[in-house]
Amino acid sequence: MIKRKVLIICYYWPPAGGPGVQRWLKFVKYLPIFNVEPIVYCPENPNYPIIDKSLEAEIPEGVTIIKQPIKEPYGLASLFSKGSSKKISSGVISKAKNQSLIEKIMLYIRGNFFIPDARKNWIIPSVKFLLPYLKENKIDTIITTGPPHSLHLIGLDLKKRTGVNWLADFRDPWTTIGYHKALKLSKSSEAKHNYLESKVLNTADHIVVTSNYTKNEFLTKTKKSISVITNGYDSHSIRVEGKDEKFTLAHIGSLLSQRNPKILWEILSELIAENDEFSKSFQLNLIGVVSNDVLESIYDSGLKDYLNIMGYVNHDDALRSQMKSQVLLLIEIDSEDTKAIIPGKIFEYLISETPILAIGPDGSDVEKIIKSTNTGSYFNYKNKLKLKAQVLAYFKAHVSGNLKVNAIGLDPYSRKTLTKNLSELIHRL
Repeated sequence: MIKRKVLIICYYWPPAGGPGVQRWLKFVKYLPIFNVEPIVYCPENPNYPIIDKSLEAEIPEGVTIIKQPIKEPYGLASLFSKGSSKKISSGVISKAKNQSLIEKIMLYIRGNFFIPDARKNWIIPSVKFLLPYLKENKIDTIITTGPPHSLHLIGLDLKKRTGVNWLADFRDPWTTIGYHKALKLSKSSEAKHNYLESKVLNTADHIVVTSNYTKNEFLTKTKKSISVITNGYDSHSIRVEGKDEKFTLAHIGSLLSQRNPKILWEILSELIAENDEFSKSFQLNLIGVVSNDVLESIYDSGLKDYLNIMGYVNHDDALRSQMKSQVLLLIEIDSEDTKAIIPGKIFEYLISETPILAIGPDGSDVEKIIKSTNTGSYFNYKNKLKLKAQVLAYFKAHVSGNLKVNAIGLDPYSRKTLTKNLSELIHRL
């Protein structure tokens, strides 16, 4: 098999934190095993909302990384409101009724003057730099990964100018992504998003998505070939001495304003009032960015004294928290659009030997993964009685020392297996 040299155009790269960076960090780790030489192109001076320097240690030795400067608006925006700027750049958007005037203005500007997103100013300089680089280094295949979806426009321009093989990777959808409706788009801006999305989907040689729902959505917009390659888990050497003594429910990752399971807060409040043993043992751990709207709901449910806000932690500490917790929470917005979203953390949850309690819309890809791997329970937002019974069942199993997981069928979600699937696509291009 001939060795392929591939240029990967990405925005998130260590020291960026969060799940967005890990997908391609892991692909880059394993691609050389499958006769693919990855070259990473990323910004030199990005405005990452989350920093996790521990991920720098996972960059494979000897991999070629090229960087070019990027101009982003968030630095300027922070002069007017540092808090609002950081929240918007990290995807935390308050409910419309709770938005300040500054936040509303910033969302309007972000949605209508920065299309498809705030990294649009990196497109032209990147194309100018990469055109001679592709030729000089004899690279015949490029991969763009978004969001930010402006990176796909770099691929679009390079494809038009050179005919290079182009694989477009969508970690999330474009026009149906959760926050899209919050950007206060004008009709012309909405039309421009749809046009650019269509151009990318119908020009790329192959499209990769992370969920079947996104694949089905895109199949209505293009006749190009689409493959599903989910995120996954990687082996690690993290160990813990044992589980938490308390009955800890932990959520790792962002809890945005709309990702607010009030039904769960109500259930926990009721169990505290009804069960003294539960009241003495229960603790809610939130690890990551939490919106004020979510915190208000938790406080209104009388859970403040049971809440432990840990904030953002590095990746290794997040893994430790997953392994030590009694139950892991996976919360998604109750929306048709979010059926396509498979949070990257679910795959690390799968190998944590900790039961998952998931809440989201019926028929989601997350529901199918949890059921097929026997790693937890999934509920919609309407069946309060069943959800409450499951929380109580987990608690009783914890008290008796029988709270365990017997996972099955995990290998398809290993990073190495997923990279093998990706490499086969690359060799076919």
